[in-house]
Amino acid sequence: MALTASGTTARQDQGGASAPDAPRRPKRTVRLTSRRPLGAARLLGPVVVLVVWQVASSTGLLDPRQLAAPSTALRTGAQMFADGELVGHLLASARRAGTALACGVLLGTVLALLSGLSRAGEAAVDGLVQIKRAIPTLALIPLAILWLGIGETMKITLITLSVLVPVYINTHAALRGIDYRYVELAFTVHLSRWQFIRRVALPGALPGFFTGLRLAVTMSWTALVVLEQINATEGIGYVMTKARDYGQTDIIVVGLVIYATMGLLSDGLVRVAERRALSWRTSLGA
Repeated sequence: MALTASGTTARQDQGGASAPDAPRRPKRTVRLTSRRPLGAARLLGPVVVLVVWQVASSTGLLDPRQLAAPSTALRTGAQMFADGELVGHLLASARRAGTALACGVLLGTVLALLSGLSRAGEAAVDGLVQIKRAIPTLALIPLAILWLGIGETMKITLITLSVLVPVYINTHAALRGIDYRYVELAFTVHLSRWQFIRRVALPGALPGFFTGLRLAVTMSWTALVVLEQINATEGIGYVMTKARDYGQTDIIVVGLVIYATMGLLSDGLVRVAERRALSWRTSLGA
């Protein structure tokens, strides 16, 4: 018999080896994070802001001449929709944002593929995109007006240039981040260039592409806010510009809420598409 430090004895067999210990209780698994999607809980922050905003307006802490209460803006927006005044402007804004988004995503993806899969393409493309990334869209407005006029072409072109940057940056980074062992494996199994792009490069770039797409969707609406205030005759930005001239803060708030709502809905659609396209991925956000 051998006395252990805790006062118990450990039995030994004839060969001198100690008997196996009693089975231990399994340790309780520590939950480090949750993979359950938030869903409607994402709206908690905006709801809290709206409540505080309404309380400040109702108690007089917030001057309605500086910022209308949410309830006032809600009544104004409902009336504008009922009169049909806002629907046409909303469709005009959606058309501009959608057209520019489609052009920017297509152009950014093509440039990312050229740059990410070819050294010559990277030398020709990457520097130009990085320069555009460093130049704000507002700084390009004077030249764009001189070159393209003040019509729809100028607005859609500038939004397109804004949109392609996040798509390019994230897709290019995902392509460059593909493990080189996959390249060696493709060479071993004799995949052609096109087969490598279709089976390895494109699936590997999808996570980065969707990240860039989410940023691009938001950027298309934020750029539209500014450009629709330049010689526009329709659109939410045009409505907000007129409201600013007359000090109608409730209409300005309605316009901001519309932009925010359209941005959230667009981002939600991209999230749904991302979950379906990347259903094979196991991650915290999957």
